[in-house]
Amino acid sequence: MFERLNPQNWNLSWTALAEAAVALFIAIALAWLIYRVAFAIVHRLVSTSKSAVDNLVVQRIRHPIKWSLIAIAITLAAQGDPTIARVWEPLAQFLRPALLGWIAYALVKAFTLAMELRLDAAVDAVAVRSRRTRIAILSRTATFAIVFITVGLMLFTIPAVQSIGATLLASAGLAALAVGAAAQPALKSLIAGLQIAVTEPLRLGDMVVVDGHTGRVEEIHMAFIIVRTWDERAVVVPTARFLEESFENWSRTSEVLTGPVFLHLDPATEVAPIRAEVERYVGEHELWDKRTVAVLMTKAHPESIELRISVSASTIGNLWNLRCAVREHMIGWLRENMPDALIRHRLEVESANERVKG
Repeated sequence: MFERLNPQNWNLSWTALAEAAVALFIAIALAWLIYRVAFAIVHRLVSTSKSAVDNLVVQRIRHPIKWSLIAIAITLAAQGDPTIARVWEPLAQFLRPALLGWIAYALVKAFTLAMELRLDAAVDAVAVRSRRTRIAILSRTATFAIVFITVGLMLFTIPAVQSIGATLLASAGLAALAVGAAAQPALKSLIAGLQIAVTEPLRLGDMVVVDGHTGRVEEIHMAFIIVRTWDERAVVVPTARFLEESFENWSRTSEVLTGPVFLHLDPATEVAPIRAEVERYVGEHELWDKRTVAVLMTKAHPESIELRISVSASTIGNLWNLRCAVREHMIGWLRENMPDALIRHRLEVESANERVKG
């Protein structure tokens, strides 16, 4: 194939080169003219549409379509001019699959952006996260398939690669085992990504706890998932990890949660006044969603008791702030109104000496 591109094998005259140049110029000019006229009509039609999706798709595919029309025009010119054919045909074997892959890639990206635009108008936050997760995973899968197939078609235009491919097909059993063993991690990640897209154990924006890290799912890739923690650290977790081991998802269906606040007090503490104060304070707090407020004694030891205050909020962030506010208020209230309820482990030497002297 590459020997045809060697100028020493051409033996062309200046007349043939001039004719080839003129034919090539005319073909490219006609292709450009067809492209301009066609897209002028398309833009006129798109401008009458109320949807922004049509314009987005047209903008994405206009460049690959333009170069594809030019390639088709050169191919038609090469059929009538052997000089152009000598140069173009070897190159076209690479360019044709590349252009087809470019068009397919542009269409996938255009429809991905179009579906994301439609999600912005949705009201249900859980449904938006669900659809955005599926769109992200499926678009990455389609992109990977397009790139893989395009590169494979381009490589198989090389005679040496074709001979290698024939050899591999002759020993298909051994090749399948070798390729399967080598590609096992990639295939495992691909299957895990597709499973997450279909079953949705987690979605973009979900609050999860994995390996002791609590954060929001920021990105979902075929091989890994990025969880952004509260202190802005990015925790990279393999995709298969979420399918093989357990993890916590705090916003699977909604962000409405109930959280605890624990108080460790003296065993002689009266619980009724504390329960009344908790109900009064939480009932007046703006972050409480009016679902749950309760005070229960969950543990009793000879040296202490444990009170669990349960409160609820409409979002995970509101619940965290409400729990912190309740904890701070109750410690201050106990310090002022029931100081004997607070457990002390201090060695008060000065007061002990005063009592002895008295």
